Amino acid sequence: MKHTILFIFLYCYSLKAISQINYPYSKTVDSSDTYFGINYPDPYRWLEKMKDPEVETWFKSQSTLTNEVIGKIPGREELATEWQNLSKLKKTSYAERRIANGRIFYFKTAQGESYPKLYFKETESATEQMLFDPVIDVPGKTVTLQGSVPSHDGKKVVLTYMENGSEISTLRILDVTTKQFLSENIYPCLGGGIFWLQDDKAFIYTLLATNDNTSKDFLKNNKVKLHIVGQDYKKDNDYLSCESYPELNIKSFNFASGELSDLSPQYLFSSIGNDDGLHIKYVASIKEQYNKHINWKVLSKAEDQLIKVTEFIGNNVYSITNKNAPNCKLIATNIDHPNWQKPELIAAERKDMVLGDFNVCKDFILLTYSEGVNCRLYKYDFKTKITTEVKLPYASNFDAWCTDRKSNTCYVKLRSWHKTATEYKLNALTNTFELSEFNAPSNYGDLFNDLEVEENEVKGHDGVMIPLSIIYKKGMKKDGSNFCLMDSYGSYGYSMLPYFDLFHNSLATKGFVIAIPHVRGGGEKGEAWRVGGLKINKPNTWKDFNCCAEYLISQGHTSSKKIIATSGSAGGIMISRAMTERPDLYGAAICISGIVNALRLEQMPNGLNCSFEFGKTKDSIECIGLSEMDGVSHVLRNKDYPALVCVTGINDPRVSPWQSAKLVAAFQQRNPNGKPALLMVNYENGHFNSSEDFANQIAFALWQCGHPDFQPKK
Repeated sequence: MKHTILFIFLYCYSLKAISQINYPYSKTVDSSDTYFGINYPDPYRWLEKMKDPEVETWFKSQSTLTNEVIGKIPGREELATEWQNLSKLKKTSYAERRIANGRIFYFKTAQGESYPKLYFKETESATEQMLFDPVIDVPGKTVTLQGSVPSHDGKKVVLTYMENGSEISTLRILDVTTKQFLSENIYPCLGGGIFWLQDDKAFIYTLLATNDNTSKDFLKNNKVKLHIVGQDYKKDNDYLSCESYPELNIKSFNFASGELSDLSPQYLFSSIGNDDGLHIKYVASIKEQYNKHINWKVLSKAEDQLIKVTEFIGNNVYSITNKNAPNCKLIATNIDHPNWQKPELIAAERKDMVLGDFNVCKDFILLTYSEGVNCRLYKYDFKTKITTEVKLPYASNFDAWCTDRKSNTCYVKLRSWHKTATEYKLNALTNTFELSEFNAPSNYGDLFNDLEVEENEVKGHDGVMIPLSIIYKKGMKKDGSNFCLMDSYGSYGYSMLPYFDLFHNSLATKGFVIAIPHVRGGGEKGEAWRVGGLKINKPNTWKDFNCCAEYLISQGHTSSKKIIATSGSAGGIMISRAMTERPDLYGAAICISGIVNALRLEQMPNGLNCSFEFGKTKDSIECIGLSEMDGVSHVLRNKDYPALVCVTGINDPRVSPWQSAKLVAAFQQRNPNGKPALLMVNYENGHFNSSEDFANQIAFALWQCGHPDFQPKK
């Protein structure tokens, strides 16, 4: 009894200390927008001027305060140290594997290392050689390797790396024999979309107009360029751009990209894209590759509704479509004479599964279907045109790919919530699996053996059943005493499929409940599921999340004050509105690089693209939807909201840091005596954050949810 009284006293003392936090001053200004006769106040608009000294000072003051507050939380350092030690046990991982003229190129992150390096082998059985280490080869800077594309003869590699998480790339060419860089140093670029021409004398890439992520021109007017090795890149021809190809009516905010296919070497390909996910593609003859102006012909239009994946094989183009097929189907047409109205049907829509991906090898197309959470693998035979199932070693989510598409050897990496991924080599001819030479055993011993996974469906606010995945330790008591971390997303049709999250599972071994609601806006149940959280339907996303929280409480998995809600990026809409609509359901919220000021998202450099997913203020109906999903405008005065920490990277190219700043300013000013609202600012990061940051966020949330190991002492 004495221990209980002491804990209650210390907890109340910590709450009293919270009310005494002196926040940096956040002024308000008389700013607003009027849409369709309705006035929308925006008192924190001054924070959008990221280069204003006053704003810079405000960000630094908030960062200092957050570091001071979180730095005093007991248990934080122990948690960070534990996760750092677990990270060192991560098995060696491989990525970006490519084959060129027999040579195998790949990224490798060895056990105990925190970043990938570029390696290659002369053959599969040869000793590997390191080609690029970003720490050694780019001294004095914090850079991360992004991509690498070997020439067809395997003698050169175009590689890209970014600095401080900016996702703005520097492009270099590496000579494989000498392991030395050539003279090219191209910046600023995108990290992907690089393809070598067949003669290996040139390649295509995407050049950015500016590297300033606060500029209104950032991510606009990008140019796909063709670079001849050894030539000054400032003389590169435009392969595709709105400036050089006005006849294509490319908008400044469209993402232009180029593509070449080793299976259709007689063609050039290009595309323009928006965040609506629809493929608008063009084709030209390979004979025009060095022309100053390429005669692009339309291959597909937005109304053809080609989505997800497109592949070129010989004279045909294959693509997934959701046109008249909510669960998607695979179709094909001739490249020279495309007819998407009467295409060849390769894989018909299935009513019980969603087609999510396909990969090509010599004699087959591998088809990936989702049952909602787990996936199934099928193969289509080019010769017989028959589709059959390939039985996986065990039920799971998986990634499938074919490094050498001119062979029938493919790779399948199986993933689950509570087991580390296992990579297999698949012989597509015989349907047989063997462990891949790139698979490494887990180093965690029995640490995660006692975890269980429960798959449920929860009735939503409108009667729709919402899938909910729950991870917890065997023998867990469902008496409401468990702390719970809820993590979801719900945008762009992105599905929360099973994967092994080290930090989530580490918490589960300590008795935490990890819950992943598969809310509308994702793609778990096909096109209808995506549209169910799109634009004006967006409230379903956070209402689904809230219904899952209610279910977890009703079933005794946890209780309201012990739930930590978290998400990031587009998931910021879900988190900010879930907690402002139902603050009684959560003890704390973590919002990472989140969109939380939807009414102003069009003002971000990437905002016009985001509007395809969330809506435009120029549309009367969509504007109402944006107002409803705007977390900042729904923060009321003197309301008992959960504690909040917003995280932003100052170099974020996707979501402007002022989005997070505005939400924190609103919480602090409108509820100065409420639970704390803090802004964590990463000055050396972009859209993503580190494990140490996550440890700080979790420690803060557990402090606020009353976990005894994280309570400040008197």
